[in-house]
Amino acid sequence: PKDAKVTLTVFDISGREISRLLNNEFRAADYYSVDFNGANLASGVYFYRIEAGTFIQTKKMMLVK
Repeated sequence: PKDAKVTLTVFDISGREISRLLNNEFRAADYYSVDFNGANLASGVYFYRIEAGTFIQTKKMMLVK
């Protein structure tokens, strides 16, 4: 881990951007948590993508109401 500008984006199953939780914000290397309010979204599968410097990773999440 190293200090970097971080972008955290949530997408729906068809790939449309739903929310951008972090937008190119500088973060020191550490553990962080980010709140995501899905109250106005339907239950189902969503994806989140984190980009920090050269690190890019996409993961799946399940929203259950």
